[in-house]
Amino acid sequence: MNHPSSLEAPAAQIDFRARVAGVSGYFESISPETLSEIPRWYAAEARFKDPFNDVHGLPAITRIFEHMFLSLHEPRFVVTRQIVDGPHAFLVWEFHFHFKRFDTITQQVVHGGSHLTLTPEGLISEHRDYWDPAEELYEKLPVLGAFMRWIKRRATD
Repeated sequence: MNHPSSLEAPAAQIDFRARVAGVSGYFESISPETLSEIPRWYAAEARFKDPFNDVHGLPAITRIFEHMFLSLHEPRFVVTRQIVDGPHAFLVWEFHFHFKRFDTITQQVVHGGSHLTLTPEGLISEHRDYWDPAEELYEKLPVLGAFMRWIKRRATD
């Protein structure tokens, strides 16, 4: 009769804090050249959701980051805080970029956060970004921005 021994070594445990630190480092250094590393960080059927996207799978997630590099000049993330609770993490970040489509030399900054859920293997299975597109993006656009700021003032009067 085969009985499991209480002396058997437990399965290797993922150090979620170290893994999230690695993910943060990847986001801070992401570039068109490092997009091929996405499978190192995301599960094959991972979900990514932000105010503009809700996709599943590595090809769709890769396309979102490809689009970011095509649409924006010098995009980069700065992770300012990491909160890790087992396989759940929340990253607080700043996203710095310049618009390509508008004549502006001013660097833009979007403040937001990402809730990540990791698999037992330490891969991201759920990535949900939280940020306010009206305040963080639309208000900074030339014509639309003036309109959005007007609406905001009217709503608070």
